[in-house]
Amino acid sequence: MYNHVLSAALQGVEGHVVQVEVDISNGFPRFDIVGMPDSAVKESVDRVRTALKNSGFDFPTERITINLAPAELRKEGAGYDLSIALGILTCKQNELLEACKGVLILGELSLSGDVKPVSGVLPMVHSAYKSGITHCMVPSANKKEAGVISGMNVIGVNDLKQAVAHLLGVHIIKPTSVDVNALFCKDKTAYHYNFSDVKGQENVRRALEVSAAGMHNVIMIGPPGAGKTMMAKRLPSILPGLSFEESIDITKIYSVSGKIKEGESLIVKRPFRSPHHTISNAALIGGGALPKPGEISLAHQGVLFLDELPEFQKNVIEVLRQPIEEGEVTISRVNRTVDFPAKFMMVCSMNPCPCGYYPDVEKCSCTPLQIKRYLNKISGPLLDRIDLHVEASTIDFEALSNHDLSESSEVIMERVLRSQHIQEERHKHLSVIYNAHLSASDIDKICNLDQESKKMVKFAFEKMGLSARAYHRILKVARTIADLEASDIIRENHVAEAIQYRTLDRKYWNR
Repeated sequence: MYNHVLSAALQGVEGHVVQVEVDISNGFPRFDIVGMPDSAVKESVDRVRTALKNSGFDFPTERITINLAPAELRKEGAGYDLSIALGILTCKQNELLEACKGVLILGELSLSGDVKPVSGVLPMVHSAYKSGITHCMVPSANKKEAGVISGMNVIGVNDLKQAVAHLLGVHIIKPTSVDVNALFCKDKTAYHYNFSDVKGQENVRRALEVSAAGMHNVIMIGPPGAGKTMMAKRLPSILPGLSFEESIDITKIYSVSGKIKEGESLIVKRPFRSPHHTISNAALIGGGALPKPGEISLAHQGVLFLDELPEFQKNVIEVLRQPIEEGEVTISRVNRTVDFPAKFMMVCSMNPCPCGYYPDVEKCSCTPLQIKRYLNKISGPLLDRIDLHVEASTIDFEALSNHDLSESSEVIMERVLRSQHIQEERHKHLSVIYNAHLSASDIDKICNLDQESKKMVKFAFEKMGLSARAYHRILKVARTIADLEASDIIRENHVAEAIQYRTLDRKYWNR
């Protein structure tokens, strides 16, 4: 007897519907799984057999063949257990077969028959919904994650017996629904850190405001204790909120990585990832025998903070070049090639020398050769991809002892949000929202300069020997500065400020 039920496979952060075909026929008792399964899928043979017996169901003594179609798509993990078990049962119960038609089934089985959570539920359910499937059965621990897909009828089950009872109509389980608007309205987006805690450093605060408004990359250079890390941690408090589409994209990545906590449904605030400087290539950009997203993908639509940038291995930070430009990273292995989104805002901090006090000759104890070697850990091409370079100076006693609160994150965010609304309206016919992501052709259309600003850009290009990339990034930063002032035209003062953010490489690297 032949039947089939529906499940799903993951490829990168996208799901693909899989048909779990079950054939039970006369012959020597065997239980085979085909269709390019990995070892975890092959082990379903023992999990499913034992779970069925311990749940009180008869296990067929005939030959059982399971095919996971399409066969050219590699199947990984234990998420096919529940669909395989129900597929076997449908061969003996026609009522169950009818109930399983058009239902996406996901879940791992324990030997007792309990249904355990699996990773990647959201992308699999989302892709199934886009292909026309409107009913799914998932582990109870994943039901809120799947429930964010409006229009999908989500049933969460605790064990195999409960799943069968629901499908046969013996004990109906109420579908899970998630109020997405309520998630975004809750005070979960509030941050513990606030810019009102920062003393002095007005120039760095301004650079971070420009960076947040246009999602530009930024690097802060300064001595120890200047507050670089402190300000970087407060950057998420002034970033614009997520749209539903952005939230879905982020949650997919975290779901595939197994970082969605039980009971969570949707990530509603921008990620802030701060990996240690001992991180490896694969951990940063993603990889492994079974490719998983790295830190740059976990920072998608958020902030990737690299503290003490020169302390990272040079070969590690150099791999950031392509993702910064493309907004995604391609991981190639022998068995597959997968794409992970990686449209992040890179924020870096660093000292100007090993001791941290250059160019203060009274405090700096480094030799010129030590300083050069230290700074040369950051290559020119990588530095060229960072839009804003800003210097953090030492804080004096008067600034630290001043008890007056600085401008709060809420006030700064109001200006950032106004700038974002301007960008959304202007870019509604484009595929991007923020100025940092504009292409070269978009820059020509959108970055309108007056005559004085054109002269200034030309002078800076020729005098500073800027690259074409640096030229485009100056225009994008100037566009953001103009948006913060609600100006349609990029004026001379906007260009002057944008150019100012490209001068530190000449001071420290002499480029």
